[in-house]
Amino acid sequence: MVTQATRPRLRSALTALALVLGALFAPGIGVLGGGATEAHADTKLTHSQATSRFSSSGVTWSSSGGCSDRNVPTCTSFDQLNLATAQGAQTLKSATGCALNITGGTETGHAGGTYSHWNGYKLDFAKSSCVTNYVTGVFTYIGVRGDGAPQYQSGSGNIYADEGNHWDVTFHNCGGC
Repeated sequence: MVTQATRPRLRSALTALALVLGALFAPGIGVLGGGATEAHADTKLTHSQATSRFSSSGVTWSSSGGCSDRNVPTCTSFDQLNLATAQGAQTLKSATGCALNITGGTETGHAGGTYSHWNGYKLDFAKSSCVTNYVTGVFTYIGVRGDGAPQYQSGSGNIYADEGNHWDVTFHNCGGC
């Protein structure tokens, strides 16, 4: 029989149990996850999901091949794009107020590596004076990349590399979304 005196202890015990279970099994945080950043980065989008997000934010995209097939290098695909990367593009658009056009996504043909286009971490953006002035004026210059591209780091840790005719951006997170 539960009495008035045992209710506070029972409530405390159940609350403690809920907190422990939440910590153990929370996606990306608990012992069964790999850290909040990894879990967030592992949320993959389809091309359709990404384009819907971009359209709703006023972010445009173009493809030299006029296609979205991930396996064709002249296409611009967002298949398997990380959610945080899509959100990062949306954050960039919102923060800059600039026209933002994506020219490269997860399609084959880019350099490999863990934080690559193929793995959903990178997007290429068309150069414009608005975007360039924002990146170079707001973010911190961190030196040149191995290929000579000047790099800038946002306050959230995302890396913007000036590849001449476009910005190659590595999104480690959503940029403060």
